[in-house]
Amino acid sequence: MKPNLSWDEQVALMVGRGLTVDDEAACARFLAVTNYYRFSGYARYFQKAPHLGDDNFRPATTLDEIRAVYDADAALRTALLRPLAHVELMLRSHVARVVADEHGAYGGYLKEGFYTDVGDREPTVESCLRDIDRSKDRHILRYRGSGPDHADYSRLPVWSAVEAWSFGTLSKAIERGAGGGLADAVATSIGIAKAGFAYRVRALVYLRNRCAHHSRLWHHSVLDAGPTPNNVRTKAKREAGQFEPRSVLDIIASLDDMASRGGVAEPLLPRLVAEHDRGSEFWLGLCKPQSPRDHADDTR
Repeated sequence: MKPNLSWDEQVALMVGRGLTVDDEAACARFLAVTNYYRFSGYARYFQKAPHLGDDNFRPATTLDEIRAVYDADAALRTALLRPLAHVELMLRSHVARVVADEHGAYGGYLKEGFYTDVGDREPTVESCLRDIDRSKDRHILRYRGSGPDHADYSRLPVWSAVEAWSFGTLSKAIERGAGGGLADAVATSIGIAKAGFAYRVRALVYLRNRCAHHSRLWHHSVLDAGPTPNNVRTKAKREAGQFEPRSVLDIIASLDDMASRGGVAEPLLPRLVAEHDRGSEFWLGLCKPQSPRDHADDTR
């Protein structure tokens, strides 16, 4: 069991492990609004071998050095929210348009047979209805009776329903709708490659959720990465240099492609390239994510 330490004691712990802290009072205030556990996710990459129990910092490591990475990561999450929101809204619009035009605007999209569900995962219709039931918007409430058992959504148009769905539910509908044909139709409607489109959308949901929960992007390997098209990846690498398929930069390249083809947002990658040196600690952690264990041989 780890001891419960005050913020001042947390600062003393890091100083005792060799971290240079110029202003310990300011460091304590930073931890009070950040959470030591969150910050330690970044600090571990500056320690010798935390996975082996050696939590001492590499020689000459400063708090300012770690803060620079932490602040850059926070700025990246903020920068991502705008293009992610634009693409999400675009997807809602095109899903509604395709469903209404090709399958009817009422009722059919809320039937189990419209979706090809996967194994023991929650049926797509249940996800759709749960999100609709949670809505407090008047455009949904008008179709609801005095209680949930009296709800009748057979007259709820799809263009209204998609506004109640979470991004995750929207992604499920795209992936599973119309026997898999909905994803192709939506991609065509936007003017983007059909191959792997549904999985690219899933990757954007994953990235948006990490941003929304303030989760670390630096040195994060995306397990559920979407298949970014080779031409999109090649173009991005000419701009940003090499990066790994499961890196956050790969999803950003995919996001930029969707946003630019839909005409909804300026690409983010060129801005990141302009703001960060390719040899910086932060940039290397974006393009080649590793675990702290991978750094052990470099820090002893």
